[in-house]
Amino acid sequence: MRYFTLPAVACLVASTAVAADFELPKTVTMSAYATGSSGYNQAVAIGAAMQEAAGINLRILPGKNDLSRLEPVRQGKVQFSANGVGSYMAQEGVFEFGEKNWGPQRVRLLLNNVGSGSALSTAVTMSACERVGKPKCEGFTFADLKGLKIAFIKGAPALNTNMEAYLAYGGLTWDDVEVVEFGGYGDSWKGFIDGSVDSAYGITTSGNAYEAASGPNGLFWPAIDANDKEAMDRFLGVAPYFVPTNATLGANLDGTEGKEMGTYPYPILMAYDTQDADLVYNMTKAMVALYDNYKEGAPGANGWALDNQVYDWVIPYHEGAIRYLEEAGKWSEEAKAHNDMLIERQDVLTKAWEELTAEDPAEWESAWSEKRKAALEAAGMAVSF
Repeated sequence: MRYFTLPAVACLVASTAVAADFELPKTVTMSAYATGSSGYNQAVAIGAAMQEAAGINLRILPGKNDLSRLEPVRQGKVQFSANGVGSYMAQEGVFEFGEKNWGPQRVRLLLNNVGSGSALSTAVTMSACERVGKPKCEGFTFADLKGLKIAFIKGAPALNTNMEAYLAYGGLTWDDVEVVEFGGYGDSWKGFIDGSVDSAYGITTSGNAYEAASGPNGLFWPAIDANDKEAMDRFLGVAPYFVPTNATLGANLDGTEGKEMGTYPYPILMAYDTQDADLVYNMTKAMVALYDNYKEGAPGANGWALDNQVYDWVIPYHEGAIRYLEEAGKWSEEAKAHNDMLIERQDVLTKAWEELTAEDPAEWESAWSEKRKAALEAAGMAVSF
């Protein structure tokens, strides 16, 4: 096999391109978030870098939700997905992935985007801070959400779980707040801006957050303390996919030294475990080799840096990605042990699903919830959801 250095490109055959030391098909397919989203814009930037440097066409299939992004990957019609934490929900077989036509999915990571400077957190209006006796939100903590009006989004269990996690950090539950239901994520932020609700969940760099910050009720992001073990245990007990970050980008964060907040990788580049290891290896290598070409191509794209990778997260890496990470000197015995544990977890969930499918209970949802819990507990594994 002959290789070329960037920016030299050669076609080995009509369907294959080689650049630097990676080899990919002339067309690579990827599902992503909806058009206009941060995830979609990053996929476009990556595609532009691949086209310019190696003549590779990245065909992007936008999807409005987790199911529509994962379904073409599951069917083998798309090779990869620039997805979000919904991939973890799919692995766990929870929420919509607990329905009979889905079940636990054997998903795998290539790379994740984390550390771009943004955070995924719960905002509170400055008006609400005033009402609870914390003018200008000085000293406001998540515990101060007690009794406030909190946004709950119908049909969005993952988003509501994230809000629940921040409530748990503050020692609260849904019973401690006034729940206000909204039909969608955007609607919840409209309610935040007009004062219908005191707190809403979102990404710090969203247009909604900037609009809220300049609105009549203002916006404040409460901080977390990663050294507060009890609070973090409550937080991660609800949503184990969160990681602490120093947030420097977003509404009322730009130009500051940052604030300790919660986040999780977004997007994540994933595939199924059955995806060809050589293809995954070369896609991972391409993402790293072309990083400088796309890191400024879309807001947040700098988070794909190799040094930003988290090797003890909640989804295992694909064997092809691991091969590259080993070559790059980034893979450790600790990472391998954690990865093996996550694959074992998938094995436990897959077996439990297959057993329940054979039983074919009438009340599937409750039966799966009980079966899943029992299987994880029997294996000595944490039960989330």
